[in-house]
This record gives sequence, structure tokens and C-alpha cells, in this order.
Amino acid sequence: MIPRDRAATVALLGGESSGKTTLATGLQKQLQDLHGLRAVLVPEYLRTWCQAAGRAPRAHEQAAIAEEQTRLIRAAQAAPGVDVVIADTTALMVAAYSALYFQDDNLLPPALAEQAHHDLTLLMGLDLPWTPDGLFRDSPAIREATDTWLRHTLQTAGIRFQTVYGPPQARERQALRAIGHTLDRPLVARDTTLETGLRPWSCDTCSDPDCEHRLFTALLPTRPI
Repeated sequence: MIPRDRAATVALLGGESSGKTTLATGLQKQLQDLHGLRAVLVPEYLRTWCQAAGRAPRAHEQAAIAEEQTRLIRAAQAAPGVDVVIADTTALMVAAYSALYFQDDNLLPPALAEQAHHDLTLLMGLDLPWTPDGLFRDSPAIREATDTWLRHTLQTAGIRFQTVYGPPQARERQALRAIGHTLDRPLVARDTTLETGLRPWSCDTCSDPDCEHRLFTALLPTRPI
């Protein structure tokens, strides 16, 4: 349960073309329009930087991008009256790209320290098709390598996370259920896990995507949400 004097922070992680931005915008709308919560969306600064520069960052530019992402999240957390901060990625994603592209792990310690302070970490499943964006997306192989790196890094650091799968509405429902547990209030109709005291499923001890997919598929409704 989150103290009432501060906002809850939901951090979205995942490789390129894994649905982070779609989920982030959908969650903000749901939390505000349906639940009356003031939700602030912090966009991915790396994408903003790439669009402005017209290229991907070089190795020596990564640290400043990670620091700015963290600064933006902290500014949203400090804003008065905010209930939930939705971070469309964190400094940990910049650290992942530094490790994968430049074999540089220097950004990892501060990124992990920051990630550990977020109230909920959601990892995007890889069941969505990879699509190019005409900008800087690399390949499905990089997306998979990023997913593997994130899982290993989070598990090694002992940072709990939950994976979301399925089409956008299904992902929103899974994320809202997790956010509801974080806020100690149900955000999904007929979410009985709070009432019965059942512990929400978490994948911090399971890195088998097939297993995760089966579990979440069983949770999906048979009718449209």
C-alpha cells in the first residue's frame, strides 16, 4: 500500500516495439477517466532525443539521457496532487542499450537504484509483432536480447516485476489489476484477489515466457473487455 502523501510510480519496461507507449497512454486515460485519479504520463526521453537529433545516441551521450529520464520522473512525482506517475520507461532501458550496443555497464548501478524505488515494474511481453517505426528500431533480435537482459538484471537485483501479455485492452486490464494492488483499491471489475487476500501472480521467479503466456491467457476474458 502506498502512503497517501505521495504518488505511486508505475514503471514500464520492454524492448523496442513491445507496446510500452500504447499501454502507458491507455493506463493514463483509464485511471483518469474511469477511476478519477490524477495520472501523469512521463514519456520516453530517449525517443524525444533521437527525434530531435535525427540519429541514435553515441556511447558518451547515454548517461545524460538516463539522467534526464530520471529527472522527468522525479519531477512528476513531486508535482502536487498527483496520484499515479506512469513512466513510459526508465533509466534502466538506457542502461540496457548501453550494455547491449556499447558493452558499457556503467549506467547500471544508478539505474537499478532508481528502479528499486518505483512502486510497480511492468515488463512488456513479446507476443506483439515487431514493427519498424521508420526511425531507430533495430530488429526483433535486439528486442529479444533486451527482454533477456531485463529479466536477468531485474531478477539478479531482486527487483520484483510483472509481465503483461495480449492485445492492448488485455494488457490494460492486467496492469490495472496490478496497480490496484499497489494502491490497495480494486481497479478492475470483479477483481476478487483483494477481497480474498490472494497474492497477485508475479514473475520475479519465473522467466519462462511460454509459461507466462499460458498463465495470462487463462486470465483473459472470453468476451471483449
